[in-house]
Amino acid sequence: MDDETPQRPKLAPALLLAMPQMTDPNFRRTVILLCEYSGDGSWGLILNRPTGKTAASVVEFTPPLAGDSGLEIWAGGPVESQRGALLLPEEPLGEDAFEVSPGIFVSSSADFLRRLIEGPPVEKARLLMGYAGWGPQQLDRELTESSWLISDVAPEIVFDTKPAEMWEAAIRRLGVNPAALHASTGIH
Repeated sequence: MDDETPQRPKLAPALLLAMPQMTDPNFRRTVILLCEYSGDGSWGLILNRPTGKTAASVVEFTPPLAGDSGLEIWAGGPVESQRGALLLPEEPLGEDAFEVSPGIFVSSSADFLRRLIEGPPVEKARLLMGYAGWGPQQLDRELTESSWLISDVAPEIVFDTKPAEMWEAAIRRLGVNPAALHASTGIH
């Protein structure tokens, strides 16, 4: 905890669900896995933006890759779009990874990425390029402006829901009909 906000709530991990009034094309109808939330800023990974490209068709290794498992690339956010993070449903043994939430792990290991691309397909593994980032207090302002709904993290939403259905499914999980949401400034 930082000294300025001793009562800062523990928000991460969580899912951030873009409200309908979010017009920024980077975030419209996104579901974000919020990985860190602190007084220094916050970051997360967009979960529902597949690119249709495989890692083997884009990522360059020396020596060149010896196979293509079909590992798909997803847009993780607009910040540092050349930086990759592996999103995994189980902890990779012997690899540098951290558990964001039970059953959800993130790794940035280049060696593990090579093994995932060259080896047999790993069900539910994703390579996310870039991330969503907020400076100090920026996410707090956006939450006050009602730009996001907050939900607990559910591995079935993250790994088992089709990307085109994820936003609506995550909102419905809160007991809310997405059609009933309307633009609000968050100020009453």
